[in-house]
Amino acid sequence: MLFALVILQILGLIFADVLAPRVHNSVAKTPPMGWNTYNHYSCSPNESIVHSNAKALVDLGLADLGYRYVTTDCGWTVADRTNGSLTWNETLFPSGFPALGEYIHNLGLLFGVYEDAGIRTCQTDIEQAGSLYHEDHDADTFALWGIDALKYDNCFSDAATGYPNTQYSPSTSPRARYANMTKALSEHRTVLFQICEWGIDFPALWAPSLGHTWRIGNDIIPAWRAIFRTLNQAVPNTLFAGRGQWPDLDMLEVGTGVLSTAEEQTHFSMWAILKSPLVIGGVLKDELTSIDEASLAILKNEDVIGFNQDALGVSARLRRRWTEEEFEVWSGEIEGGRTVAALINWADEERELMLYLPDVGLQFAGLVRDVWAGKVLEGVRTSYTSTVAAHGVMLLELSNTMKAGFYSADLFAIKKGETLSFNQIYANTTSANYTVSIFFSNPPAMDTDITVRTPVTQAAQTIRVPVSSRTVYSKLSLIAGSANEIHLKSSIPIRSIHIHSPVGVYYAAPQFLLSGSASLVKCGNGYCKPVGSKIGFLNANNTATVTVQANTPSQGTSNATSKYLEIDYINNDIALSTSWGWGSNSRNLTIFLNGGEPVRLEVPLSGHHSELFGPGLGWWDPATLGLLVGGWKSGDNLVVLGNDASPDSSQSYAPDIVGLRVFN
Repeated sequence: MLFALVILQILGLIFADVLAPRVHNSVAKTPPMGWNTYNHYSCSPNESIVHSNAKALVDLGLADLGYRYVTTDCGWTVADRTNGSLTWNETLFPSGFPALGEYIHNLGLLFGVYEDAGIRTCQTDIEQAGSLYHEDHDADTFALWGIDALKYDNCFSDAATGYPNTQYSPSTSPRARYANMTKALSEHRTVLFQICEWGIDFPALWAPSLGHTWRIGNDIIPAWRAIFRTLNQAVPNTLFAGRGQWPDLDMLEVGTGVLSTAEEQTHFSMWAILKSPLVIGGVLKDELTSIDEASLAILKNEDVIGFNQDALGVSARLRRRWTEEEFEVWSGEIEGGRTVAALINWADEERELMLYLPDVGLQFAGLVRDVWAGKVLEGVRTSYTSTVAAHGVMLLELSNTMKAGFYSADLFAIKKGETLSFNQIYANTTSANYTVSIFFSNPPAMDTDITVRTPVTQAAQTIRVPVSSRTVYSKLSLIAGSANEIHLKSSIPIRSIHIHSPVGVYYAAPQFLLSGSASLVKCGNGYCKPVGSKIGFLNANNTATVTVQANTPSQGTSNATSKYLEIDYINNDIALSTSWGWGSNSRNLTIFLNGGEPVRLEVPLSGHHSELFGPGLGWWDPATLGLLVGGWKSGDNLVVLGNDASPDSSQSYAPDIVGLRVFN
């Protein structure tokens, strides 16, 4: 059996290689946009529903903004084929599917159809035929109907286990069945092929060679908690987004009546900047219901749509997460040298929140557009603060930017006599090991001395500037945060300074002292980088401890004892069968420093390989997240990693740990 499975996997890889790279064409150069029957009508669509909502796409101005695919999801077909062909339910669609496609095309829209890669479509009250073993015939049928898109599901597909409705641990990869339909479709005109296998077998590694979009996880559910769960699963998928290949976070719940306006803004914003297809799942207009104006305004926001349809095709990525403070930051590049950034307020209350520009790789933005607040600011230095609604998002477009760590004198400094005072200097950690590069407008004609002083050290440092030098360097002490100042006394005009963060010290998994059942596990060759091993089975009672040498200033603000840590963690605990309830695709890590209160970080998925068939089952693929931890002292510090069980944590085990870096 094992030998047969290996052969099937090898054949699947060979077949995928034959098909890859997928032919580049005009389909899905940007993430597709449209409307689908499922979220509101479930598996009970009909001709009238599709007609009225398709027409509403045009009448409401949504089609003009790019929402063009109209897809009839499950429930349109019947159990038995007619002369071997799929056919529509004549009671629900009396005019037939060719006529439905013609109606949609006459509106200037595109015709999408749902089918399944199994023997039946996903469970409904009415049995409906799937496409397994009928791929060529069904592709011919779809071509006759003139379809423009095929959403291809994954139910009743695992022959080895008797074709269950849903199978989250199939005996073989779904890849080969999708490859069969890709090949069948290729005999006709190109259609948008949407791979819907729920994130099984980490499709980001193979789906781009077979289709244009791939579902990263199980169905979205009509609840706010689904947003956190989906974003946690999106984290390892973001690097795979690009022209013609888009990770699909599933259809939008905007306009379904289950989310607040702020929650809908967050949902829509994050789907947009992660480059997910934007597929409306709510009703637009039918005999009973019309979409409300607030939800419609969200779907029509041209700034957010523009981020999604940006020509660069770069997905935003998770940059920082403050678990206990209940917010996090994502950002990505967009064309024109711009950056889009999103700060999500997970808290149940409105509050004022600050985005540190260095957390998204910037120090200065000549222009900041706060999309949902409707504000535009010029000359933003180091940080931006705005009020964010409960469960809302601060969505920013930043342009005319300067990279993090660079401070020009004309933007950040005040001159008084020969002293140039730079302010709003950001430090990610408290340390005496920063380096400042000082750039002069003109090189000195003779050897010259300048002095450098920060409030942390008080005492000035003297730096000799050799004749003709354009740059000099010095060590510097800074405190975590953005309230630092640097005072430079110089007779030479200074153009700018560049602050270099300390490299820090890395503590690898083998350096930790383990307790209880916590264990050091060796990974496969080339995995669990940079160490090659990891610590597993950490929880509240089984911990990993390391002693860290540190230095802290004798004076300063409350951040004077705070240091930045980067954790190399592994989490491939994928919520598929649990995604309807508590499953969040995250694991909770707690860090105890010197016996103080634990600092908590809930980490998303990191796996870049299949949890079923991949190397290490995806548990050899680390990712990195950073956090600020207070309470350091000069000398030895005891750091304990585990999972001090929290009511907010659904998992008793912490992520596996490859190592941590302390920026000291």
